[in-house]
Amino acid sequence: MNYEDLAKLLKVMSDKSRLEILDLLSCGPMCANDILMHFKFSQPTLSHHMKQLKESGLVTTWKEGTKVIYANNLEVISPLMAMQNVLFTPNQNCVCKK
Repeated sequence: MNYEDLAKLLKVMSDKSRLEILDLLSCGPMCANDILMHFKFSQPTLSHHMKQLKESGLVTTWKEGTKVIYANNLEVISPLMAMQNVLFTPNQNCVCKK
């Protein structure tokens, strides 16, 4: 993951509601109605947040019957966490040593 990719993901995550949604999904996959029960905003507002999270790749979806199920996408989140560790941990490859 490069700085540009990281910046795009962090921009999506810069909204407190989206951070809370990601936290909820860390407990396991959920449908929109289950997610919405934790918030005081409308279904269209949730749809906006979920669209941002899905388009960024942070969240993945699939259908179960008529429900859309949302889950954290660990294929994106794991490299994001690794990149943050690299940024905040002193190491031999630090930009300042180049």
